[in-house]
Amino acid sequence: MAQIISASDPIMVEFRRGSLVESRHRCHAVIMTAAGEVVRAWGDPALEIFPRSAIKPIQALALLETGAADHYRLTDERIALATASHAASQAHVMTVEAWLDDMDLGEGDLECGAHMPYDEQAAHAMIKRGEAPCRIHNNCSGKHAGFLTTARHMGEDTAGYLAPDHPVQRRLYDALTEMGDCPLGDTARGVDGCGIPVYGMALGALARSAARMADPKGLGSVRRAAAERITAAMAKHPFMVSGRGRFDTVAMTAGVGRAKRTGAQPFVTKTGAEAVHTAILPEKGWGIALKVEDGAKRASDAMMAHLLDFAGVLDDRARADLSGFLDATLTNAAGAPVGAVRPAAGWDRN
Repeated sequence: MAQIISASDPIMVEFRRGSLVESRHRCHAVIMTAAGEVVRAWGDPALEIFPRSAIKPIQALALLETGAADHYRLTDERIALATASHAASQAHVMTVEAWLDDMDLGEGDLECGAHMPYDEQAAHAMIKRGEAPCRIHNNCSGKHAGFLTTARHMGEDTAGYLAPDHPVQRRLYDALTEMGDCPLGDTARGVDGCGIPVYGMALGALARSAARMADPKGLGSVRRAAAERITAAMAKHPFMVSGRGRFDTVAMTAGVGRAKRTGAQPFVTKTGAEAVHTAILPEKGWGIALKVEDGAKRASDAMMAHLLDFAGVLDDRARADLSGFLDATLTNAAGAPVGAVRPAAGWDRN
């Protein structure tokens, strides 16, 4: 079991308008090693959360471990898309369409719902054309294409793959349990936005899962190779993981730039709904997990940027690339700056 230390004060992420702190967001965060050692923790590492889309890199393990990715000759671009909460830009949509077509499947085989693209340009273009979104526009359609790929390769029914007792979901449950070293039998249950089952998980266990992706030496040869290929694909194709101007794409692009300048290994990040966020730091062998209690994404994006800096994986150029999150300035309707979101002073000295 991962070491869980006693609770300490959470980080307060503040929105300051003028001279007043107008809003505060309580953030719990953990930095952990693959062995389960806590490097640093703020708040409660034992806090049970739904990890949401922050676990997509772990959910992609089965796609590689079963041999499905090799059987269907998946490119790194498609593997990155299997971990994505994408914005449904044209590149995302076309890649999912081609992937499904290669398996003689289509949009109707996806069991996630439909929603408008998160990419504003793509959404506006659809509205102008009078088009309605389909399931491929769902931000999780790449992950679901991965589910279908694994099921097809394993000779399993592709219909009903969202059910908790379907082999696809049982593999995901096992991977979460094993990567976090955390029994999930008595934790909370729910349904994610894309329809898959979600399981309550301690924040510290989520951080350890990310750390094991960062430092997979103890996972066995098959899982180690899968973890390394997933993180490499995400770093190579950060746009496919998220989209234009979104945190994960901006952060990973900045990290890749630093890696090229310094020779360090690039990090990867993965956001989830309700202000959950993880980071995989191969350079350090660490995983980071955070949860903002009120679900404010503006706070989780800002806090993850500061945690990456705290962990020592940013240089001056990367900080500049992430300045929109490290010093997140909010503007009014006229475009004038009115305030900023950042952690309260002294959070890194507690």
